Amino acid sequence: MIKKILIANRGEIAVRIVRACAEMGIRSVAIYSDADRQSLHVKRADEAYNVSEDPLSGYLDPRKIVSLAVETGCDALHPGYGFLSENAELAEICAERGVKFIGPSAEVIRRMGDKTEARRSMIAAGVPVTPGTEGNVADLAEALREAERIGYPVMLKATSGGGGRGIRRCNSREELEQAYPRVISEATKAFGSAEVFLEKCIVNPKHIEAQILADSHGNVVHLFERDCSIQRRNQKLIEIAPSPQLTPEQRAYIGEQAVKAAQAVGYENAGTVEFLLAEGEVYFMEMNTRVQVEHTITEQITGIDIVREQIRIASGLPLSFKQEDVSFRGYAIQFRINAEDPKNNFLPSFGKITRYYAPGGPGVRTDTAIYTGYTIPPYYDSMCLKLIVWALTWEEALERGLRALDDMRVQGVKTTAPYYQEILRNDEFRSGVFNTSFVEAHPELLEYSIKQNPSHLAIAIATAIAAHAGL
Repeated sequence: MIKKILIANRGEIAVRIVRACAEMGIRSVAIYSDADRQSLHVKRADEAYNVSEDPLSGYLDPRKIVSLAVETGCDALHPGYGFLSENAELAEICAERGVKFIGPSAEVIRRMGDKTEARRSMIAAGVPVTPGTEGNVADLAEALREAERIGYPVMLKATSGGGGRGIRRCNSREELEQAYPRVISEATKAFGSAEVFLEKCIVNPKHIEAQILADSHGNVVHLFERDCSIQRRNQKLIEIAPSPQLTPEQRAYIGEQAVKAAQAVGYENAGTVEFLLAEGEVYFMEMNTRVQVEHTITEQITGIDIVREQIRIASGLPLSFKQEDVSFRGYAIQFRINAEDPKNNFLPSFGKITRYYAPGGPGVRTDTAIYTGYTIPPYYDSMCLKLIVWALTWEEALERGLRALDDMRVQGVKTTAPYYQEILRNDEFRSGVFNTSFVEAHPELLEYSIKQNPSHLAIAIATAIAAHAGL
């Protein structure tokens, strides 16, 4: 069994992994930059080491991170999500240095990280994929020819892309001509690769993903699906498990396809197979070779600790359950509470948290790394916490979400919380029938009124009185 884990990440996912380690009797080692010196994951881990003055370089240097793991006596490394989590080089270096990488092999990471190679693998396995180019396009001229063959609209995608970056919808030849150099530039900067390919744009689909777990003994199971259709510019905002939109037949089919996809590439550890659902047809989109931000809602409905299973799998142990043992109960919703101002085009709102109060009560969970007095640094993702609610029925989950969002207090920065309350009150969302166009189709939800905080009002009145008195 693994005895000590270096966590090659930061923020709430690092805290999540630290907690799993604590419950399993495993020592945890955190890394941090100068900007993260006061972060909660640094305070909670058993050990913590500074890896850079620069905010990013330390989290992106695989050799330095693995060397630190070896120097501190770690026998395993957990990459979390983002940063190097889907970096094949990190997995290779871990193997070279005798450190267990808590994730799939470098070969699988490369194979599924290359979107065109992933498409070929799925086609060979009989998993349905969206129509598109067989491989990368060489230049704009080829892209234009292929787009005519596929038929507009098309999606221009970075082959090594992810997280909603390096992707553009093109409705016409003119739009493709404009988007091509932009996607090439974005892909090169974000992923170090200028390779792109084309897929047919599935208009207004439902975005459904299936959680899988696979061990080294040949066991592969799915933990049902999550609905990620509520998103803005390909960035997920609200996730739901299970999807309120699927029939039992669709649910079973998507789970089967996810398992088939994992088996086809010899997958090991936790992963997510993402699909688009439109007009009754299911299409493979991509596979994420890591734990997902939204793994929490799958844990809530199944009772399975996904991070714990990741560590067990990396230790060489078989899954602690079989497919027939996995069931779900109720509905869970996750809200990504971002430090952004929805009323100002979702502009980031970094700064000091003057007050943080976590909601509680039945069926409420928060995963976060913020606390009162913590300053959110401007160098990383704007997500400051994840609020998860669970209830037996869809309607109860909606009401619990409204209550928990109202209970929560994050002061000092603007957040997306009041915007999510508007979504929860929307009749279309409450009906449980929506797709990826929901946010774009409902701009009126941004017209909410901002509650006046009593403490802010009291400070304003006191300041006015003091000024009037000449104090």
